[in-house]
Amino acid sequence: MGIYEELVARGLIAQVTNEDEIREMVNAGKATFYIGFDCTADSLTAGHFMALTLMKRLQQAGNKPIALIGGGTTMIGDPSGRTDMRKMLTRADIDHNAECFRRQMEKFIEFGPDKALMVNNADWLLNLNYVELLREVGACFSVNNMLRAKCYEQRMERGLSFFEFNYMIMQSYDFYYLFQHYNCNMQFGGDDQWSNMLGGTELIRKKLGKDAHAMTITLLTDSHGMKMGKTAGNAVWLDPNKTSPYEFYQYWRNVDDADVLKCIRMLTFLPLEQIDEMAKWEGSQLNHAKEILAFELTQMVHGEEEAKKAEASAKALFAGAGNSENMPTTELREEDLTDGAIDLMTLLVKTGLCTTKSDARRNIQQGGVTVDDVKVTDIGRSFSTEELKAGLVLKRGKKNFNKVILK
Repeated sequence: MGIYEELVARGLIAQVTNEDEIREMVNAGKATFYIGFDCTADSLTAGHFMALTLMKRLQQAGNKPIALIGGGTTMIGDPSGRTDMRKMLTRADIDHNAECFRRQMEKFIEFGPDKALMVNNADWLLNLNYVELLREVGACFSVNNMLRAKCYEQRMERGLSFFEFNYMIMQSYDFYYLFQHYNCNMQFGGDDQWSNMLGGTELIRKKLGKDAHAMTITLLTDSHGMKMGKTAGNAVWLDPNKTSPYEFYQYWRNVDDADVLKCIRMLTFLPLEQIDEMAKWEGSQLNHAKEILAFELTQMVHGEEEAKKAEASAKALFAGAGNSENMPTTELREEDLTDGAIDLMTLLVKTGLCTTKSDARRNIQQGGVTVDDVKVTDIGRSFSTEELKAGLVLKRGKKNFNKVILK
């Protein structure tokens, strides 16, 4: 089985252009491909896993990845899947975020001479002359076709700014530039990016001729059923300072039964034969599959030692052993208290176990909250300085824990 056939078998491929040519090039290790990452935050999320593991798989098969940091496109913001305009970041913010991305990507991809490259589209997009850009590529884009693109669909309902309307042209120009300057002949991205990516493929062909071998592959994304990288309204970050190894492990340990084998197949490097055997598992065996998924991905991001700690802590907690050593911890200070105490609803929000006080109230009243293994149904329950200094373990539902201490 070639690497292309493996990608198909793992359920990763959504749409392609030039499939026969792509298969031959990828299997021969002759593809130079890019995936773009806009720097909208200072950490990648679990939602980036598919792209990161794909780059690793293809590099291991001899292909050359280009991680394109969107220093230029981030200044506009991708409207895909958005109902409102993205927050506009400063150049300093974007540069900082790009450096954070690089450190995290290095755990997956090997950068260096004749290996993977990291480039920043700010290097060419920010120097473009607007009139020259219009003359060079403007005629290659049909406004009618752009308005029909899926990436603009939601924004059209609320009002699409001309500012965002340019995003497709910028992303298309990226592929055009990389094709000419880095011999990049292939682009990968989520299937919600299909219109933007086709724009780049067509731009190359219109400018450089039909024989220009520019190819596009899109990967399955959350629109295909898996809500990857989100929990309680928050992102699951790859930065351990934003999502601890334990929280990261727990996120994957708690995926839906229907998704666990999909995640293992798409995101881990376990052999397909082993995964096919796991596909026969039922009932409690699915919990073991979730543990395997959680350990494999936590090890990939945080290292084997942290993965073992997270696994041991999770098993101890579920077994009632009360080991909270590696549990997510919220540190309070005296200024967080009112008259030397703090109420449970506030604690649940501060720890992130609940999103709002209304959410906290509902969970308490429904009997879904325990403190030190004792169910609490009194929404007025508060905790004194002495209790907080001794440490409390809060639990919402069966799988969400947080230790609270007063410093």
